[in-house]
Amino acid sequence: MKKRIWQGRALIEGKFREDQVLVCEDGQFTYVGPRRAGDQPDTVFETGCLVPGYLDLHVHGLHGADVMDGTMEALETISRGLATYGVTGFLATTLTGDLEHLVGVLRTCAEFAGRQPVGAQLLGVHLEGPWINLRYKGAQNEAHVIRPLLHDAKRLVEAGQGLLKLVTLAPEHPEAAEVIAYLSQQGVRVSVGHSDATFDEVTGAMAHGLDHVTHCCNAMRGLHHREPGVVGAALYHDELTAELIADGVHVHPAVMNILYKVKGQERLVLVSDGMRAVGMADGEYDLGGQNVHMVGGEARLADGTLAGSTLTLDRAVRNMVELGHAPLAEAVTMASATPASVLGLQGRKGQLAVGQDADFLWLDEDMQVGKVYIGGESLS
Repeated sequence: MKKRIWQGRALIEGKFREDQVLVCEDGQFTYVGPRRAGDQPDTVFETGCLVPGYLDLHVHGLHGADVMDGTMEALETISRGLATYGVTGFLATTLTGDLEHLVGVLRTCAEFAGRQPVGAQLLGVHLEGPWINLRYKGAQNEAHVIRPLLHDAKRLVEAGQGLLKLVTLAPEHPEAAEVIAYLSQQGVRVSVGHSDATFDEVTGAMAHGLDHVTHCCNAMRGLHHREPGVVGAALYHDELTAELIADGVHVHPAVMNILYKVKGQERLVLVSDGMRAVGMADGEYDLGGQNVHMVGGEARLADGTLAGSTLTLDRAVRNMVELGHAPLAEAVTMASATPASVLGLQGRKGQLAVGQDADFLWLDEDMQVGKVYIGGESLS
């Protein structure tokens, strides 16, 4: 690949800097900084800004496709579709399902990850369920909820062929500690979610390796002044990173701001939790074998339970600025550098820096994604 040079206002080391150049060779940045003598930019962006590509750690699907479809075609649709919203890497997120089906989905994801990406890169799998609490199952299918058992965990890790990166479970299950410890030893991040755990149970699980919180405030024991619950643990423990569905529906804007103030850009991760209805017309859709009704962009089960979201990560970033009152630089960090750190990819993804993959976006003056580059190649 030939050398490519872009010039414009860019987010570098947490700050927007004017008249910066990005130099890419063989898919990686070889220089990031002020323009030097001899630099001849191929593209000059006179407005807007250049930012790292977004990474979505929690997305089930979009544009009519779902990870649980278990097909290469579905993953290709998701990969292509996510890139249009500024996502350059993602975790294919499952739902609570039959164990045999989950094994098949993991194997399909492993096969897809070995191919050249058609859009956003599949960075791994996020297993959300089946080891959850029925009381906080949300839109998960209760027919497939099971206890976390070590032999099942080993089977799923093996099926993922190194691709299983994040597991959401309810740590209050008596068997959970052993599973959490095993997954952590395998390099898998473990998250509390869909859980009725007490503050002490979350704290105890952290000793075994739990260090993340799935869609904080949603589908979990809330904060009470005499029992802080999962939400209280998320706010209290600096060691816990926390996901946020920043659509203003799943979490009130005031709480979005509270999470931002407490966790900061380094420990708050913007996620979409998008499902197959993203980018589609209002109507009925399937989510893990359950009918979901989307009206006005809100996806719910028949009983009114929120069923995933129709949020996209580019909108989450804008919402974090407009509703959560975070500076744009920090909102972008919550969708790029912070999720990269959660995945242990901070040396390769999430920043405009030498040695990083040249995955970046041009945002216009309204924070809309105008251009998407993956490995220095334009996708839009």
